[in-house]
Amino acid sequence: MRLKDRLARHGAFAFRWRGLGPLVLLPAAIPALVESVRIELWAGETWNDLWMAACLLLSFAGLAIRVATVGFVPAGTSGRNTSGQRATRLNVTGMYSVVRNPLYLGNFIILLGIVLSLKVWWFAAVFGLAYALYIERIVMAEEDFLAGRFGAGYAAWTARTPAFWPRWRNWRNPDMAFSLRTVLRREYNGFFFILLAFTTLEAFTDMAMEGQSLDFWLADDWTWPALFMLGLAVHFTLRTLKKQTRLLHIDGR
Repeated sequence: MRLKDRLARHGAFAFRWRGLGPLVLLPAAIPALVESVRIELWAGETWNDLWMAACLLLSFAGLAIRVATVGFVPAGTSGRNTSGQRATRLNVTGMYSVVRNPLYLGNFIILLGIVLSLKVWWFAAVFGLAYALYIERIVMAEEDFLAGRFGAGYAAWTARTPAFWPRWRNWRNPDMAFSLRTVLRREYNGFFFILLAFTTLEAFTDMAMEGQSLDFWLADDWTWPALFMLGLAVHFTLRTLKKQTRLLHIDGR
């Protein structure tokens, strides 16, 4: 089997299970958490709070890229499907006019914000390398599928559009109007995931690693539990609306 075909085959497998990809970092995350606590105790509370806020904003910037992508796409594209590749049309406007994989770029920035919140440089480097190797194979499988489906049109688009780093001078206005309902239907999981990840890391380092009691942590660091409860309320509200009603559905989106 050619190396290109083997990598594409690996990418198809990774595409199917891409939601579990971050789990490969767990062995490295344990020593990173230990080192993170040492850095946090050395740096002091004010600096740590500012750093966490900056990392949280970075993760939300990644979510904003996803919102700017998903809000303008039609149904049957840019989905969360895992059973196989699908695309009813080729997206070449909006975010797809400046980068071919804006959703993966958004995911990278979301996860980068979470990883950087630990303040451990080598763990961020391991994450960057692992994500590059992982996504490269997924993208290779997707490109094989799209090239076979859209032919010359796909080849022309890839020739002018970078795979991962945006080329903003290529911007073309989206073909469709922005749909807030589409974003709410499809991106509430990402919003909740960010708040869950930051709250979990903050609680784990403060209670499990530093020995704080739950009562003390809730009183001293009330911002994170409050943000978590906000995310949980938003998640269940939008999930209920998605599953039980047609309020967030738009034909063709």
